[in-house]
Amino acid sequence: MGLVAVDVGTTSARAGVFSLTGDLLGRGERPVAVLRAGPDRGEHSADDIWAAVCAAVREALAASGLAPDAISGIGFDATCSLVLRDGEGQALALSQEDGLVFDTIAWFDHRAREETLLANRVGHETLADAGGPLHPEMELPKLIWLKRNRPELWARAGAILDLADFLTFRATGSLARSQSTLAGKWSLPAHRDEGWPEGLLADLGLGDLAERAGLSGRPVPVGAAVGVLTGEAAEALGLCPGCPVAAGMVDAHAGALALLGPLADEPEALARHAGLITGTSSAVMVMGGEPVPVAGVWGPYFGTVLTGFWMSEGGQSASGALLDHIVANHPEGRQSGRDIHQRIAARIVQMQANAVGDIAPGLHLLPDVMGSRSPSPDPNARGVVVGLALDTGFDGLCRIYWRTAVALALGVRQILETFNRAGYRIDTLHVSGGHARSQLLIQLYADATGCVIEQAGAPDAMLIGGAMAAGCAAGVHGSLADAARAMQAHITVHRPDPVAQRRLESDYAIFTRMQAHRAEIARMARQQEV
Repeated sequence: MGLVAVDVGTTSARAGVFSLTGDLLGRGERPVAVLRAGPDRGEHSADDIWAAVCAAVREALAASGLAPDAISGIGFDATCSLVLRDGEGQALALSQEDGLVFDTIAWFDHRAREETLLANRVGHETLADAGGPLHPEMELPKLIWLKRNRPELWARAGAILDLADFLTFRATGSLARSQSTLAGKWSLPAHRDEGWPEGLLADLGLGDLAERAGLSGRPVPVGAAVGVLTGEAAEALGLCPGCPVAAGMVDAHAGALALLGPLADEPEALARHAGLITGTSSAVMVMGGEPVPVAGVWGPYFGTVLTGFWMSEGGQSASGALLDHIVANHPEGRQSGRDIHQRIAARIVQMQANAVGDIAPGLHLLPDVMGSRSPSPDPNARGVVVGLALDTGFDGLCRIYWRTAVALALGVRQILETFNRAGYRIDTLHVSGGHARSQLLIQLYADATGCVIEQAGAPDAMLIGGAMAAGCAAGVHGSLADAARAMQAHITVHRPDPVAQRRLESDYAIFTRMQAHRAEIARMARQQEV
């Protein structure tokens, strides 16, 4: 018997077939289209994503060697992108290009900056009760933007869904929503029974949200089934009709389930552990049995990972995306192949072995090219480079890549320190995702944060989390916590290097001083505008 999990990221859809004990039996992956209409805008085609999902599942199933009727359940997770559909379930086009209808506002889209400020100025108490100030990547600002700027689409809308909920809708035909998406990205106070207070939605200009988004009833808890595969969906996926489908999850929540779920019965240990899910962006996740508000961090959200638990999320909007950007905009990077990140990492190790001190002295960065998310939220913040030289060779690329990675790791340290000042005692960091494939980055996270790093044997924590939810929804595990314990991955431990730690202390002092200088420059610029 096996379980299928699907993880939709920014540029690809990934599928995995797992045993009931968490072994990866087969994997598939397909690209998804991304339309970037400027630095602050991004769109997907939901139909293109569904086609990629179906192809990836078929590939994973074939690789696993299991028959379709051996699959006990399927789970989906995805980025917090917003899918627009009419009352018949057909796409509402934001844009059209190359024969694709782009009906989905991508998670990283920041077009709703003004609407975010508007919503936060409203200052409704429910926002503070459901995770604090809004951010352009959350759904309420995007919904306000849609109603204000594309009223013709709003008037036709009959189903507006988080991408994970769209996938379960395509799989089952049910518009039931997940507690992961609604509590984590739509600011639903899930710990209360009354849903959104009417006053909040009215104050935001979204009094007709339930009608336009097709919302009704309570959200479905993570680990519960929203329905079963329809005949049409089963044929497209290569599975059997009637297969249970778990409630969808935000991708970072699925990763947190895989990394932190096995500790659900150990509250003292849970307070010392955090999950770092890396990819295009990075998320630092913590969980606990009680709500612990942390300034500058999203949450705490109730039941978005495990029923009865609160989850908080710090993060960086661009981490892997920034490293890709550094490579793509350097002469040596533009001429390189798919293995460029591995080649850079190998060369950095060689340079460090031959250097006395740091390989890029005087070069320092702030990595907030898409705004600062945590612990000082500022969607208008931008990256900063100090010490830039006309160094166009491969070693020059390695130097700025290394210092970018250092900046990202120091940002994670700052987020962890913010959690610890609020009452956590984090000394262990579970790392998964793209950065977990790089031993250079794994060791850097240990050295920069001072944490013991626990690296999952399989880097796809989101897929493992989706499979855990599928196992619970299918009844093969008694509870979500049982599934997390039964399917937890093998762990490799990495410890900080004291010599590297000492060197990074001065880097951290420079990092925080640069942040203060950036804030002062922004203040001066605002004064000039006035």
